[in-house]
Amino acid sequence: MKKWVVRFVSLLVFNIVVLLIVGWLTPARVGWAALWAGIVMTALVIWVKPLVEKWFRSSAAKSAGGRTKAGEKLVEFFIAFAIAFLIWIATVLFTGVSIGGGFFGAVWGYVLPPVILLIGWAIYGAIDDRVEEHAGALYDRATGSRAGTAGSVDTATPPVPSPEAAAGRRELNDGLTDEQRRMLDELGG
Repeated sequence: MKKWVVRFVSLLVFNIVVLLIVGWLTPARVGWAALWAGIVMTALVIWVKPLVEKWFRSSAAKSAGGRTKAGEKLVEFFIAFAIAFLIWIATVLFTGVSIGGGFFGAVWGYVLPPVILLIGWAIYGAIDDRVEEHAGALYDRATGSRAGTAGSVDTATPPVPSPEAAAGRRELNDGLTDEQRRMLDELGG
């Protein structure tokens, strides 16, 4: 449960920021609808995007043998753009976000936001582990639980080293394995 809450909240905050940037850089009007749009977009990204992506990739895989590496990269970009476009359209339909600005504004309101979403998701993909680790620590502090995460170590109780780890640490100190050290001790005395 904690993992889903942390993932949802961290992605929600990031999506709200991306939606505000979309509203600032494009003719799309986001405004106060950014919170609700962020919730809808986060739900779509977490639960719908993987299904749509799997379907698109399975369809594209049927003709993968006839494409070059450049063609394959182009197909991957179009799949990612199509997914971002569908999520953008669903966000516009289910929230108070509107696309305006006449004909050219509408074109840029439909084309540019998915590109901004792709850039935002790439940035989030690069930093998501650290963001979720920090959000998990905040969650633990807020709920009062002391559940350790993968990145945190409780300083009160250091981990007990395994025999192999202890032997490896001794080998790092003098460059000798336990057996070599025992043989050297037998020679000396």
